[in-house]
Amino acid sequence: MITAYITHPDCYLHHMGPEHPESPRRLEAIRARLALSGVLQQTMQSEACPASEEALARVHPLRHLRALDKCVPEHGIVTLDSDTMMNPDSLRAARVAAGAVIRGVDQVFRGQADNVFCAVRPPGHHAEAADAMGFCFYNNVAVGAAHARAKYGARRVAILDFDVHQCNGTIDIFKDDPEILICSSFQYPFYPWRYLRSEWQNVVNTPLEAGTDSTAFRRAIEDDWLPALHAFKPEIVLLSSGFDAHRDDPLAELCLDESDYHWVTHLALEIAALYADKRLVSVLEGGYDLDSLGRSAEAHVKALLGLPFEA
Repeated sequence: MITAYITHPDCYLHHMGPEHPESPRRLEAIRARLALSGVLQQTMQSEACPASEEALARVHPLRHLRALDKCVPEHGIVTLDSDTMMNPDSLRAARVAAGAVIRGVDQVFRGQADNVFCAVRPPGHHAEAADAMGFCFYNNVAVGAAHARAKYGARRVAILDFDVHQCNGTIDIFKDDPEILICSSFQYPFYPWRYLRSEWQNVVNTPLEAGTDSTAFRRAIEDDWLPALHAFKPEIVLLSSGFDAHRDDPLAELCLDESDYHWVTHLALEIAALYADKRLVSVLEGGYDLDSLGRSAEAHVKALLGLPFEA
């Protein structure tokens, strides 16, 4: 199994202040843990290229992209909403984050890798078509899905999101699109407070009560996601991989652990092997306790490599 690991130094340049939980230290924690365990050395490492305006405009209107460009400060930090800020390098980082998913899609369709993990930030799944929010500027996984359609003619793209927050941005962009299946597990009721009860045919919502543990999580995923995925038969599987449903994460109240991330990744890989010639691309979303983030990412990448979980 060839697993690619895509990142870029520019992802470290974006920051929203010293107390903000979505910080460059998140990528440092992941890389340090993967390197220490020897997992990183088993991947095929490469750097992302910035997403073009054309690629971003497939999911975000040009007027919105231009409006975001005008928000970039010359120095300091500007506030877009209560928890989303921008420094002079934020959109530079966001472009390579989206570009990483594009490169990952290219690698799996060209047979250069079986699967890919994009260790990038800022995250993207809260970014709606015309609204940056929830720490997100561009919707990275949506950009990757649109690229798969435009470049490789993919007509059945599955997006699986196991972040603790629902992927409102991904739903906003692709709602009622029969070529995109979105499966999203999330704490309920919880941020983002919109689309939580969406009724679109192509969206499978899996709301989880605060305190949900491994057993209940796995049962819900099997009951909700598997029938939809087997019926859909995706040509590529994309993962919005948020690790903030971990029991140690300070921003939420679900009780998952590293083994659950290995398990759900393995489940996604089985779907990709059945229907998509193994093609799977994962992109980092949430995860804010640095220690558990590193351990969870290690479990995730081990699953991608075909390695067993070890507690």
